[in-house]
Amino acid sequence: MKSLKKISILFATILLVFSLVSCGSNKEVESNPNTKDIKTEENKKEEGNNQENTDGESQKIVDREGNEIVLPENPDKIISLAPSITETLVNLGLADKLIAVDKYSLEVEGVNKELPVFDIMSPDAENIVALKPDIIFGTGMSKANGTDPFAPMVEMGTFVTVIPTSTSVQGIFDDIIFIGKVTKTEQKANEIVENYKNEMKNITDKIATANLDKKPTVYFETSPFPNAYTFGKNVFLDDMLNMLGAENIFADQEGWMAVSEEQVINKNPNIIFTNADFTEVPAEINSREGWNAIDAVKNGQVYLIDSNSSSRANENSIIAFRQMAKYLYPDLFTE
Repeated sequence: MKSLKKISILFATILLVFSLVSCGSNKEVESNPNTKDIKTEENKKEEGNNQENTDGESQKIVDREGNEIVLPENPDKIISLAPSITETLVNLGLADKLIAVDKYSLEVEGVNKELPVFDIMSPDAENIVALKPDIIFGTGMSKANGTDPFAPMVEMGTFVTVIPTSTSVQGIFDDIIFIGKVTKTEQKANEIVENYKNEMKNITDKIATANLDKKPTVYFETSPFPNAYTFGKNVFLDDMLNMLGAENIFADQEGWMAVSEEQVINKNPNIIFTNADFTEVPAEINSREGWNAIDAVKNGQVYLIDSNSSSRANENSIIAFRQMAKYLYPDLFTE
């Protein structure tokens, strides 16, 4: 009995000691401020997965065609298949990341003239993908014939985003911001947009103080006769004319349109702008039969607008905006 009693006392003592040691350990952990940062490997893994999901969600945006896309992580190798986009990429400081362009983009200042060149309307998908680009920027013009030349590139696992030609000045702003997001240069993109807005505001504020009695009417020719083209509403140049307090004589029409000489003569614009490839302006327009009856011709109000800045919907279009303001209101803009 004594032996059994000793064993029972010894067992109880061991339990008591173990309990005290255990409690002491727990108290030490609870009182150690660093233990709140200690995580099990399972917790770390779970949190890592949650962070990865959060990052993935943050990289999702809607592109300029309305599609939800996931942005590339490292936009270091870029292909641009539109000169308007190429100009923006250069202005964002990304000229050194271009690995191929369309042939018109070679004219853009800052672009390496030795880069591989592809056709805008029928880009070679296999050779483009073989360059292993991180991003391919395309233009909506490439889909004008009803086919999508970028689909094979997407099927081969390449990131492609298409930017349709913007129909308004606000659309131009949105394009620039989008390109900045895709290329991780959003701060610079915002700066470009703010500079553009400020210069436009300075011009339009000055026009607003003039208290004009009547809006000047404008015909803008983008392609010469016999296959002349102009534009109606929902074209960024029409939006610019409206901002400048002018009236496009074909504003009752939609988009880009063919036009006849008789239509222009009947509309009798006060001012004629053109960015067409003329040998001599205004002589070639002034010499057209019957055009001497148009007020713009009679009063010597026929002007050439910079071709690139008036045909590419990007931040450089401010050059065309500035020129049109000067010709519309020479007394306000003398410089």
